[in-house]
Amino acid sequence: MVLDLEPVFNNIGMRLPFAFTFAMEDVPQAGPVTAEGAVENRAGVVTFSAAVSFVRHTACDRCLKALELPVRSEVSHVLVQQLADEADDAFVEVPTLRLDADALLREDILLLLPTKTLCRPDCKGLCPQCGADLNETDCGCKKPVDSRLAVLQQLLTEEPS
Repeated sequence: MVLDLEPVFNNIGMRLPFAFTFAMEDVPQAGPVTAEGAVENRAGVVTFSAAVSFVRHTACDRCLKALELPVRSEVSHVLVQQLADEADDAFVEVPTLRLDADALLREDILLLLPTKTLCRPDCKGLCPQCGADLNETDCGCKKPVDSRLAVLQQLLTEEPS
């Protein structure tokens, strides 16, 4: 959704509410994203605030169990027509006074997503030998010993002289 911000930038105290839904094509496991918020000019400072929510369909990174995780977050940005310093990422530049809200929220959502998703904090994962889900059963497979560390294991089992 493209927002025309000219009236907001030109009128102190003006508020432009919005509500829309969009798809996250670049995040296939994310369902439709709902965004609600407003662009406000408070004492000459224009802010973009939104609450985004969606359901993330993914799998646990350890045991591969299918998960549906509701995601809800609030984001806020200060909007300016021109940046004083190109490297300044504290502000969002809108030189044409038209803001692509979808694109801005996509960036925020990508930063929200965790790098690792677990079904629970103590997930044991899958057995590397037989593939059994170790959260549900103890498969009985022996854990392989790294031959490079076998010498250290012998030191631990030897009695001191």
